[in-house]
Amino acid sequence: MGKYSAHKIPSDILASTAQHVATLRKQQRWTQQDLAIKSGVSFGSIKRFERSGQISFESLLKVAEALNRLTDFETILLPKDDIRINKLFNDRK
Repeated sequence: MGKYSAHKIPSDILASTAQHVATLRKQQRWTQQDLAIKSGVSFGSIKRFERSGQISFESLLKVAEALNRLTDFETILLPKDDIRINKLFNDRK
């Protein structure tokens, strides 16, 4: 969290996202090399991401796709009304 704030800052989100990816990868019993091959992201990028949280957005999306979590990104930054409408239609399925 920010040094003097209860709110998370971007580096906090990057670090926690990297931890979540590592956890999901391990649940699949994949090595970092396995994830690199399945996602098309270099091994060095995967290793750096899990260590520091640094990764390009495109590479993060490729990693999410390999982990079957790409749809998690579809609602990021949607206006609140769109989120409610999408939830309404998804709940009916």
